[in-house]
Parts: sequence; structure tokens; C-alpha cells
Amino acid sequence: MKRIIPGLLLAAGWLLLLMTGSFLLFWAAVVVIGLIGAREYCRMTMPTDLFESDRIVLIVLMSLPILAAAFARHPAFEQSFGLFLGFCGLIGFIFYHFGRFSNPLQILYRCVLGVVFIGFLASHLVLLHALPDGVQWLAILTAVTAGSDTAAYLVGSRWGKRKLCPQISPKKTVEGALGGIAGAVVGALLLSLFFPVSWGWPLILVLAVGLSLVGMAGDLLESAIKRGTGSKDSGHLLAGHGGVLDRIDSLFLSAPVLYYLLIFSGY
Repeated sequence: MKRIIPGLLLAAGWLLLLMTGSFLLFWAAVVVIGLIGAREYCRMTMPTDLFESDRIVLIVLMSLPILAAAFARHPAFEQSFGLFLGFCGLIGFIFYHFGRFSNPLQILYRCVLGVVFIGFLASHLVLLHALPDGVQWLAILTAVTAGSDTAAYLVGSRWGKRKLCPQISPKKTVEGALGGIAGAVVGALLLSLFFPVSWGWPLILVLAVGLSLVGMAGDLLESAIKRGTGSKDSGHLLAGHGGVLDRIDSLFLSAPVLYYLLIFSGY
């Protein structure tokens, strides 16, 4: 319960933001999440290579795709613009400090991953909000990830035996993953009653299964980053959940998948 209750409260706060907040307020919230997540990422991947002033610069550069998404409703907006700005900024940063780092290319690799993982992926939350019925879709996506995470933890901790991916995340099990899929389906169908979209329940069911699998992949990606850097959690901001990245890693990868599914389906 120590883990489940804070998670449900966070999901409820997120839904409240979706229901009552404007586009700009939602964008500002995602910007704050991105800045905190970028700080956690820098501390995990480059704990000794950077001064605090370097981290501040890199945090802003990694968040540029989210900042640029403020113009998502503008007809000429291109979602790659912020990613391009962030990449150009990183190149300038490395050029300026090239002689200071023992392995500047390694720093560049890690920073580029940060721009993509933090900034580019998270910016799709804002892009989703800008779509017609974007709030409804974000609510359903939240139900998928929150339902999947909660059910996977409950089922895995009680009945989990077969390891899902022990090299990356030893605690995740196949049984937990199956429970997570079931939780995602229940959450998506339930929220679609309160946040109706034009898709019928059979398509929402299939979508929930796919997005829950993508969300698990996002969770494993963040686990791979933590394991590769020797970090137990991305941070300590959220009680029982570690850092911001530990809580929303599933959303980071599933949001772009949902966004492009809607775009390419002609929604």
C-alpha cells in the first residue's frame, strides 16, 4: 500500500490537471516534469563529469523539445524543431568544453539520449493534448499506464515466479506483465466511459493491450539506464516511487506511440 496509494494519488492529480487545466497550464506542468526528469537523468548518467552550471545548461537543452511544443497548436509547428534545437545546443556545449572532458564523445552520446528520452518523448504528451479530444486520449493513456503499473506490481509481488527480463530488471515477472495488461484494459475501458472518444470499446481494448506493452518497454528502458549507471532509483522526490522518471517512464514511450497511431489513422 505504501507504493500503491501514492501512485493512485499522482494519477488522480494528473487527471485533475487534464480535466480543469488549460493547454498552457498542462504544457507548463510537462515542462516542470521534463526539467526535473532531465536533472535526474544528468545525475544518473554523468554524476562526476559535470559542474552544477553544466547540469543547468544541459537540463534546459534536454527540455527544449517540450518548450518548443508550446506552439503545438500553430499550423506551421514541426515536432522535430525542438529536437533539432536541443541537438544543436549539445554540439555547441561539447565544442565549448571539448578540452575539459576526458571523453567528450561519451558525454555527447549520453546527452543526445537525454534529449530524445526526456525532451522528445515527453513533448508528445503536449502534442496529444493539442489534438481534438486530446484530453480524453490522455486520460485513457493515463488509465492504461497507471492500471498496468499497479496491477503488475500487485500480481507480480504475489504470484510472480518467471522472470521477465532479469538482466535489466530482476524483480519484473511474466505473471506481473500479464496482470499489467489486464489492469491496463480495465483502466482504459473504465476511463473511456467518463472520457468518451470516437473509437469503440473493441479498438480501445486492443489499444490498451498494445500501449501497456509499450509502457513496459519504456519502464525497462529506464531500468536499463539505471542498471547501466548503477542507480537504484532516478531520484527521491516521490515517496515510495523514487524519482519522476521512475513514475512516468511508461508514459514517455507510450505517448508518442498513441500520438502517431492517431495521426496516421487520420483521427
